[in-house]
Amino acid sequence: MSGEPKAHLLVVDDDDRIRGLLQKYLLRNGYLVTTARDAAHARRLMQGLAFDLIVLDVMMPGENGISLTRAIRTSDTTPVLLLTAKGEAEDRIAGLEAGADDYLPKPFEPRELLLRITAILRRNPTPDPTPVLPQVLVLGALRYDIERGELKRGDAPVRLTQTEATLMRLFCQHPGEVISREALVDHLGRDRAAHGGSVGQERAVDVQITRLRRKIERDPKTPRHLQTVRGAGYMLVTD
Repeated sequence: MSGEPKAHLLVVDDDDRIRGLLQKYLLRNGYLVTTARDAAHARRLMQGLAFDLIVLDVMMPGENGISLTRAIRTSDTTPVLLLTAKGEAEDRIAGLEAGADDYLPKPFEPRELLLRITAILRRNPTPDPTPVLPQVLVLGALRYDIERGELKRGDAPVRLTQTEATLMRLFCQHPGEVISREALVDHLGRDRAAHGGSVGQERAVDVQITRLRRKIERDPKTPRHLQTVRGAGYMLVTD
């Protein structure tokens, strides 16, 4: 589907196959999708990224979906759609009492999931963004055109690799906000095995950040714009 994503969804499911299938299906239907393998992973992602809706499996090892929903509701109003293999009335009631917006028992038709998501988002429209993001971000002597994804120094274009361009788009969606390393790893969609697990993935992100700094910073060793927030992640600071 062409055009900008309708909304940013977080899909939380411990089953790799189901998680992957849902991500592909929702992406094909125009949504921006981030995935988490369990509640702990979801918590870390929510620290660095904002979501319009959370699709959350109930039966997961460790903290289950109902407990996570209850925790989310203590400080967050993001809509939650619970998925579970159990369809009994007591499970539906427990999920709704925890603060879920809807409840869909497995197995389900993907089309029904899509309709449920659409209905929830219609009831909970994304608020008008404030402040309105500029179309061009100023980074010292550089200008970054958000819509075109172009970085220029004066009239001269600065070439970005695909990964660097992806990082720039993400940071420009959240200027002045800290984005965790794990959130960056998940957004870039790195293959865990290819990078030696989560530690290897995060180190790979650090390398990409270093390379991006060489292109946008006057002094990459003392970055002014792409700053490290110790223990939290990275943050883009514009002029």
